[in-house]
This record gives sequence, C-alpha cells and structure tokens, in this order.
Amino acid sequence: MDAFNKYILQQEYNRLAELGDRLAKADQLLNWEAFRPIIKDLHRNDSEQGGRPNVDEVVMVKLLVAQQWIGLSDEEAEREAVDRLSLRLSFRRFLGYPERVPDSTTIWLFRERLAETGTDKLVWAELQRQLDEAGLRVRKGVAQDASFITADPGQSSSGKPRGGDALTRRSRDGCWAKRLRESVFGYKVHVKTDLDLGLIRAVDATSASVHDSRVDLSLPGEVVIRDEGYFGVQPRGWDASMRRGVRGHPLGLRDRLRNSRIGSKRRLVERVFAVLKRVFWSERVVVSSVPRVRVKMVFSCFCFDLLQLWTLGVA
Repeated sequence: MDAFNKYILQQEYNRLAELGDRLAKADQLLNWEAFRPIIKDLHRNDSEQGGRPNVDEVVMVKLLVAQQWIGLSDEEAEREAVDRLSLRLSFRRFLGYPERVPDSTTIWLFRERLAETGTDKLVWAELQRQLDEAGLRVRKGVAQDASFITADPGQSSSGKPRGGDALTRRSRDGCWAKRLRESVFGYKVHVKTDLDLGLIRAVDATSASVHDSRVDLSLPGEVVIRDEGYFGVQPRGWDASMRRGVRGHPLGLRDRLRNSRIGSKRRLVERVFAVLKRVFWSERVVVSSVPRVRVKMVFSCFCFDLLQLWTLGVA
C-alpha cells in the first residue's frame, strides 16, 4: 500500500477511533511477534512444487482473532481485509494494512493445518505464557465447566436426522446428547476460568456425548471449583466440586450450604459461556470434526481473554 492511500485510511480510521476501537486496544495487549515462530512451520510452499505465497505469520494469527471477534466467514474475512472501502477500518488496521492479504482458501487451509497439527494448542499456550509473564497468574483458584455447541446433523429426504453411518453427514464427529429434556446435536466446549481475574486459562472441545467429568483441565496444586456433575471424579488439582446426594444418602445441611457457597463462585464461568456464544459467535458451528471445533473455540476464548484484559484495564 502506498503512503498516500495509507494516509487516507488513517484519517478515516481516526474518526472511528474517537468512538472507541476495541481491536486497536487488543493490538496493544500482547506481543504478537511471539506467535511468529509457532506458526512458521505450518507453511508448506517451500518445496519444489511451490504453492501459494506465504502470508505473514502474525497477520494469519491476527486474522483468525479478528474473524472470530467480528463473526465473519472465510470469504467475508478476505473481503474485509482487501476492500479499501470496507466499513470495518478497524479490521484492516488491526492486521497492520498488510501488503499480501490471504484469500478465503488460504484462511481455510491455515485453520485446517492448525487442527491437523494441534498447533492451536501452542498458540493458546503462548497466550497463557504472556498472561503469566505480565503477573496475571492464577491465585484464588479456577472454575471448570462445559457447555453445548450445536451443529447441523444433516437431514434425510424424509426430514429425519441421518444415521451415524451416513456418508453425507455434515458433522462427522458431532453426536446427539440430552440437555435437560431436550436433545441437542453437536459438541461441547470445556473451559477453565480464573476465579480472581475472570480469564479463561484452558479450553478443550469434545463431542456432545462426552460427560463433563471426563475432561480435567486442572493443574496439580490448583483449587478447582466444579458443579455436581463432576461429583466423585477426582481432578489433578484440589477438588472443590459441589456434592450430590445419592440413594440412601441425601445431602445434609452442611453440604447444601457448601454447595451454595461454591455455586456463588462458579457463576463467573456462566458469564464466560454467555460472552463466548453471544459476543464471539460460538453458539453454533458449521465445521465437521472435534479438532476443527477446538480451533474455533481456542480463538473464541482468545478473543474473550483480550476483552477481559481490556475490561481489567491492563495496558
């Protein structure tokens, strides 16, 4: 981009900045260059066969963050990054007005390679390292919970859900599960939230039928608060799960009061799910496997932590 066009865009952006630009604030919260060596090895076009030109690694990470922040498809993300008349000037500025903008296929392939290699976990680990390095370590314990993420099971010509062996099933790893009295199809996102700062510290994804207690995100030495669905399953950390009555042994007054205290503390994780689903577009997915869902959830949680840092006033 030449200097004149960049100047014009900057002038237009200044008008937007007066109204407040959260993406610009997010840009200042992290050392984005630290993600470059993590992503570098994902490029595969340095062979004799060649391939699509490499796009700057930091731009690719920022693009997935901004895409999830605004709720764009791959095609919409490409258009926002290319179109100089785009209303989302903050999107292009967040990317740094890159000379080479990835097309929708490159965005899809990048996300696919993250899922195939598990590199999204390394991106998440780098985010957590930077939070710890900034002095934002877990102090008062964590809360873990899970929530359903719906997906399209696909329909047969008769309108009935397809069977598990259907070749055209739109979501091959998704499955049916009960939520209260309702059947839902899709996945689960599991998160661990800092009770002191409200930051998401760990994230994972599974099929919807996987019981919450099968996933343990706690670390040794952490106090982990969980609801009664985890009762009887020992985590790696210190167990502070709510207790549940069993046949012949109903809950006594002390346990009910204990559950009430724990319940008041774990409300924080309910806010996390509300923001992930209503603000960062994570209530429903169109991807078809658990690794792909995990990548989507990692970047949704990435956005949540950036928003939470902004809320906490971290410079």
